[in-house]
Amino acid sequence: MAEARLKNADELTGRLLAWYDQWGRDLPWRVKGARQDPYRVWLSEIMLQQTTVAAVRDYFIKFISLWPDVQALARAKLDDVLKAWAGLGYYARARNLHACAAEVSDRHGGRFPAEYAALLALPGIGPYTAGAIAAIAFDLPHAAVDGNVERVLSRFFAITEPLPESKPRIRALAEALVPAHRAGDFAQALMDLGATICTPKSPNCIICPWTEDCAGRRQGIAAELPRKLAKKAVPTRKGYAYWVERSDGAVLLRRRPEKGLLGGMMEVPSSPWEATLPEDFERDAPLQATWRRLPGLVAHTFTHFHLELTVFRAEAGLSAGLPPDPGFRWVPSVEIDGEALPSVMRKVVAHASTTKR
Repeated sequence: MAEARLKNADELTGRLLAWYDQWGRDLPWRVKGARQDPYRVWLSEIMLQQTTVAAVRDYFIKFISLWPDVQALARAKLDDVLKAWAGLGYYARARNLHACAAEVSDRHGGRFPAEYAALLALPGIGPYTAGAIAAIAFDLPHAAVDGNVERVLSRFFAITEPLPESKPRIRALAEALVPAHRAGDFAQALMDLGATICTPKSPNCIICPWTEDCAGRRQGIAAELPRKLAKKAVPTRKGYAYWVERSDGAVLLRRRPEKGLLGGMMEVPSSPWEATLPEDFERDAPLQATWRRLPGLVAHTFTHFHLELTVFRAEAGLSAGLPPDPGFRWVPSVEIDGEALPSVMRKVVAHASTTKR
């Protein structure tokens, strides 16, 4: 059995840590050879969920400059947090980030708890993030199993059972490998190994510190692991977006409901996103106007569906009021970039702003 290979766990972890000491990545949230700041570990791990290091770097630096500690973040307005987050996607993370900061500040005196169970009880923190904080910030013997770690261990132990069914076995193996000391460095070393050497395509097995013991390499199947169940077809939803520009250049925007997809974010008013478009495009228009359909579509893919928006444009006079919904407001066009607009709505703004009248 593959688990029998854990008999030499100490030798394996020692070899990996030696590699990490020399080749581990330099990252804005990482301080090698020292205990990590729990706030920075938590912030980076939340940002890195379903996002790449390259995409997160600048956002992390911006957040740290705006809110250098968890109490500063707790005092921030949610709208300011959403604005700073705009472009990272998966906006429920930003709302949970703010809620978690408030709970740490109010219930834990501004200090992240060191216990895994207490971390897991905080808003937006799941098993992976709790394990990562416990190991990296507090050097507790917990595993942090992300996509990189799943790939490394699937290959090392030649696990052919597809994900997600193999997750429990991978987690058990990861936990068995965690050393009594330097648990945080080990967690980061495994992540770095997957990110830089044991990559999804063309793994560089020649320079891998575990190459001699890798069952997947020996069997010639490393590159095809981990196996995954076939993905279901992504459905397409459609909707209308309504770009209204006042004669002074202000644009009508609306805040989405706090709960649900893109909760609390600003948007160009739109109709419900459904499988088919209603024939009456004015049914969900925010106000009565002379609407002109813009050529083309705005396309955006979310995790579970693909969206196609048809954009209509209208002009309004200075005396134009606001729809009854309190979420509406007029925003000067020069200030739109500073609004908490999700990526799909920034596409709508770009489409409406560049399409010739």
